[in-house]
Amino acid sequence: MIQTKKQYVAILERVEELLQNTDNIENQDTKGYIELNLLSDLVADYEELYYPIQKPSLTDVLKLRMAEMGLNQKRLSELLGVSTSRVSEYLNGKSEPTLKVAREISKKLSIEASIVLGV
Repeated sequence: MIQTKKQYVAILERVEELLQNTDNIENQDTKGYIELNLLSDLVADYEELYYPIQKPSLTDVLKLRMAEMGLNQKRLSELLGVSTSRVSEYLNGKSEPTLKVAREISKKLSIEASIVLGV
């Protein structure tokens, strides 16, 4: 287990070195392959503990999906069957959607239900 940030940085540097040789990635019989996998697991455990990935907020996901789909607030409100002011409240984090609207957000925008419901 990685104990310090200094160890973490040193191991990351070694992982980068090992990644330069494609045999270390593809050939399971090489020493570098085994070392790369062991060190990668150590790095993953350390990062999970000290740099956990936070779940995205509904606001962030809505804004991203709107950009991906080329939607503005008016078009999103029409798609969801709510007012533009209500969409504005969702985007500003001032209110949360009802269960019915949450279901529509999940289905029509292909957003994971757990993100929409905040669980």
